[in-house]
Amino acid sequence: MPTDILMPALSPTMEEGTLAKWHVKEGDSVSSGDVIAEIETDKATMEV
Repeated sequence: MPTDILMPALSPTMEEGTLAKWHVKEGDSVSSGDVIAEIETDKATMEV
């Protein structure tokens, strides 16, 4: 079953980000706190 994921603002000035890399595959189980992806902004790349 699909789960909506709200991308968090990673800094107070962040307006947009790009999904740089998935760490999980479709169908994988995830838990709260798991790193599922890397988001690239104009200043940094962060794990979410």
